Amino acid sequence: MIGRLVAAVDLGASNGRVMVGRVAPRELELTELHRFPNEPVRVRDTLYWDVLRLHHEAWTGLRAAATAADPSGGLVSIGVDSWGVDHVLLDERGALLSDPVHYRDERTTAVVPAVHRTIPPADLYARTGIQHLPFNTIYQLAADQALMPAFAAARTMLLIPDLFAFWLSDVAIAEVTNASTTALLDVARRTWDDELIAMLGLPRGLFPQLGAPGDVLGPLRPDVRSELDGASETVVTLVGSHDTASAVVAVPAGDVPFAYVACGTWGLVGVELERAIVTEDSRRANFTNEGGVDDRIRFLRNVMGLWLLQESLRAWEQAGTAESLPAILIAAAELPVGGPRINPDDPAFLPPGDMESRIVAACARSDQPPPVTRPAIVRCILDSLAAKFAETVREAARLSGATVAVVHLVGGGARNGLLCQLTADACELPVVAGPVEATALGNVLVQARAHGLLSGDLEALRALVRSTQDIRRYEPRSVTTSMARAAAGKPLSR
Repeated sequence: MIGRLVAAVDLGASNGRVMVGRVAPRELELTELHRFPNEPVRVRDTLYWDVLRLHHEAWTGLRAAATAADPSGGLVSIGVDSWGVDHVLLDERGALLSDPVHYRDERTTAVVPAVHRTIPPADLYARTGIQHLPFNTIYQLAADQALMPAFAAARTMLLIPDLFAFWLSDVAIAEVTNASTTALLDVARRTWDDELIAMLGLPRGLFPQLGAPGDVLGPLRPDVRSELDGASETVVTLVGSHDTASAVVAVPAGDVPFAYVACGTWGLVGVELERAIVTEDSRRANFTNEGGVDDRIRFLRNVMGLWLLQESLRAWEQAGTAESLPAILIAAAELPVGGPRINPDDPAFLPPGDMESRIVAACARSDQPPPVTRPAIVRCILDSLAAKFAETVREAARLSGATVAVVHLVGGGARNGLLCQLTADACELPVVAGPVEATALGNVLVQARAHGLLSGDLEALRALVRSTQDIRRYEPRSVTTSMARAAAGKPLSR
């Protein structure tokens, strides 16, 4: 590729990818070099992330990035983003004490009450602004301390993208957008809450210095440079390392007030604010105040997202009766409206396993006729997600006082035309879908700005996304309109 490039290592909960971006004031070109699955591993009773496999796959992509770079321009920078909350513990040599435990593991269930006896949920929310999720890092560290014999040897705690940045640069820094998901960060000062850490009996030394998106960690380690031909001048740059923070950077918003749905394995639904909202009303509604790029606040709620569909498809494939996603979406779109709906945030849907039977059981518990075909299962999932997205958008607007005139749906869910149309119908607002690779684009944009390849505030970055990326518009419509066009990815207007 011609010109100066930056590389994005984008680790999602179901797959990862390495992409390179070529950025100029009027150009934004993203090229995928390597995509790979992210599959957890169960060992005895514990579910882990296979972080060494992810490291191997990231290396494969970065080698390709170094090769792709024009020798005259070179690979300027590498940035890493991933999902939040999960972490590793390093010993005094910087070595892993264990693979990271997966947030879907059930080990935190027993420690949540103990944490809440130390700090009641209302007080915890007032300090951190983070919604209660049983796998937040605060509970995971309490479980580590109670259950992990090697905890005493831990000297540093790193979240997943910080670990990869450490392996590249040998610099241990906690990037603030991801650190905000831990429920251990002071929401007003955007610093570690030392008093809270002490209350929980956690060693303060575990928590590294904080860094912000755009900070340059430094050059690659010598051994890394030697393996990446063409990367002798490459540096590691912090981005919005929580994947949703990067995705929100790439929301192609203009002057119209908006809400966003960053939709992949999870659906992160909310609005962007200048300051946090930590009222009792927002706590009871389970809204979170996560850090964003340029000190923005992502006021949002987690919705279970496409995990329900992904896990259904996986189970059917394992059973030897795999379904074609495009075909089953078309069949689901042809079903009449008014089918059963579930609460996608029911904790019953959190663990991996047989999703279909749990959906049927949930319908039975709520006295609804259960879906009896696979297209009906898929339609139930998507109707339920669209309804939950709409409910959450309305709640976000009510709690924040924000006006919402359009909903931007970014991430992998933007490929699902049926979901986009159902969301527009449920919200009674236009849905602008895309870009699909919003997280990688946001990652690239923050790096490019940090290194002078472009300039401007978030609105300027979003204008570049809007003018260069594939975006589709779905208007809300009456339920009598056929949904087959949406299933095929053909919205009514653009």
